[in-house]
Amino acid sequence: MAIEIEWMRLTAEELRARAAEDALVIIPVASLEQHGPHLATGVDIILGTNVAEETARRLGGPVVVTPCVWTGLAEHHMEFGGTVTLDYASFAGVLRGIVRSAARHGFKRMMLLNGHGGNAEAVAVAAGEFSIEFGIRVAAATYWHAVPEVIAPILERQTGLMHACEAETSLMMHLRPDSVRTERLEEAHGPGSTRVEGQPPGLALRRSFKAISPSGVIGDARVATAEKGARLLDAIAGRMAELLRNPKLWA
Repeated sequence: MAIEIEWMRLTAEELRARAAEDALVIIPVASLEQHGPHLATGVDIILGTNVAEETARRLGGPVVVTPCVWTGLAEHHMEFGGTVTLDYASFAGVLRGIVRSAARHGFKRMMLLNGHGGNAEAVAVAAGEFSIEFGIRVAAATYWHAVPEVIAPILERQTGLMHACEAETSLMMHLRPDSVRTERLEEAHGPGSTRVEGQPPGLALRRSFKAISPSGVIGDARVATAEKGARLLDAIAGRMAELLRNPKLWA
């Protein structure tokens, strides 16, 4: 019988026992936002939750996964509609409340596992603040930034996961095919970067996705397949579990 990993499916007594075992708490963090003409708005929620849960299943040892934080920082998608965004103070406040609650119950190791590019810097800053504030270990990572080496070899037209792209569309075809509008796939392509010419990766300047990509897509979803999605999820979760299993990370 598989060990239950979902916080919301465990009793309070069972969660106290996990805390006593020094369980890792994985907190998936996502966004509700436009994903081009072909994908439903819940992509980051679905993918972030599944990456977190599949990572937990591969970890071994005590672990629990909270429900997904479903909204984050998505101002750059607002012009398309269909998007919910918070400001940083509200977003950090929600994360702080979740981490503080878990810490009060005795959990000492937590992972903010992010599935939305707009949250990347914010979760990293928040994790550092919470580690000091609560005296525990709080790590943070955006999953495709943490394990790019297992993503690139599976893709045909991209070097990594982008937005509503070959990778995200493949994952959705595998996990939630009912949320993919396959008749719109031919429209599902855009530039290969959110940066303008001459803007290096280390120079941050957010702009509306609508000014960058009229379709709302970064990358090319036209070659997406469910088979690629299954391979991506397996590779990402497997590598994330390896990283989180490292005892030096939590020492």
